[in-house]
Amino acid sequence: MLCLVLIVNPLSIACAAAETLPEALVRAYQSNPQLNADRARQRGADENIPQALAGYRPQIIASLGAGLQAVRNLLPDNSIQGATLRPWTIGVTVTQVLFNGFKTANSVRVAEFQVLSGREALRNTGQGVLLDAVTAYMNVLANQALVEAQRTNVAVLREILATTKRRLDAGDVTPTDTAQAEARLSRGLADLNAAEVALAISKETYTQVIGNAPTQLVAAATVDRLSPPTLVAATETAGHENPAVLGAGYDVDVARTTISVAESSLLPTVTAQASASRSRDSDPSLSTFATDQASILGQINVPIYDGGTAASQTRQAKELASQSRLVLEQVRNQTRTAVVSAWVSNEGTKVALAAAESEVRAAEIALRGVRREAAGGQRTTIDVLNAQQDLTNARTRQITAQHDRVIASYTLLSAVGRLDVHTLNLDTPDYLPEVHYHQVRDAWHGVRTPSGQ
Repeated sequence: MLCLVLIVNPLSIACAAAETLPEALVRAYQSNPQLNADRARQRGADENIPQALAGYRPQIIASLGAGLQAVRNLLPDNSIQGATLRPWTIGVTVTQVLFNGFKTANSVRVAEFQVLSGREALRNTGQGVLLDAVTAYMNVLANQALVEAQRTNVAVLREILATTKRRLDAGDVTPTDTAQAEARLSRGLADLNAAEVALAISKETYTQVIGNAPTQLVAAATVDRLSPPTLVAATETAGHENPAVLGAGYDVDVARTTISVAESSLLPTVTAQASASRSRDSDPSLSTFATDQASILGQINVPIYDGGTAASQTRQAKELASQSRLVLEQVRNQTRTAVVSAWVSNEGTKVALAAAESEVRAAEIALRGVRREAAGGQRTTIDVLNAQQDLTNARTRQITAQHDRVIASYTLLSAVGRLDVHTLNLDTPDYLPEVHYHQVRDAWHGVRTPSGQ
């Protein structure tokens, strides 16, 4: 397999079997266990709707009783009459709630708001998973570049040490120069080992988040074009698009409606009940051997005093509603702070990357000059070693700056609330939680899930 390695960019490694960041994001979106678990949680929350709607529907109960019964009757003439009876009864009862203080209607509204809040929580989880995937991808990419940079550094230090030993044999340098070169080589080997350890760890994290081991990764681009153009616009957008803010808003609606659910316990309840039954009894001492019954009853229950439970629950619901409003304001403030921090960090990475690239160019020129001067006897070995170390440090900072630049742009997009499949235009179908919602909302029966479980 022909593989081309580009040296222009330390983070750019292109290969025929290369994997891009969008491809990695697609895998994470499809297979990440945390995201799939949250999707299952949301599907479970959808079932709160048919459970609440059940309050509108009749309750039907069928009953059947049968058995053996031994009977001994003492007659007036002191004789005893005995028999073994086989009585049985069959019946059906239908109960319909006509009015329950609007508890069913408000319970349905609570369930609806909980579903909407859960969808925003799912979207927030999706954003977090995609951002984790970007971070894992860039960590592997950066650590691979750092390992290559340290390997290059070690190779150069070996060359400097070999040159220094030859000059020592020729009497041009002292043993001190050789010791300095050996010390720098040992440091270089230690730095290479640390970089290899970090790479191994980042690869394992990548496998955990993405779902497969990393191959040849391609340099990733920023997503600044997808974010609002100004800080003011970014803050305003986050206020009505960030899933944490929207979810907290729906939680306020849940808490407010829960007050009405609690107050329903203070109102009357009206129910209607229809029943029909048939029973048979073979007792010879009875004049009736069979009974058929049918009835329709209406019932009104008016709560007078329940020990203060309903009143306490209503007061509790009001306090929780106040809490939810305060939480919403807190989430808004936290989101605003996160957007500002992400914006400032993103702008800062632009400056840091430009400075790092300039530093690398200057360090390369300086190293070439110092080596030429050392060959002419105008520089010492330690000068060459210091120049080489400066170049290695500059390349390390450049790689880190490139890494931070991409992650910062995705972090800003996440803070705004737009880090999703649709905005990134990823090549994968978007998971739509409303599909399952409509599948189960009006289900009257059945224990199988829409997936067949």
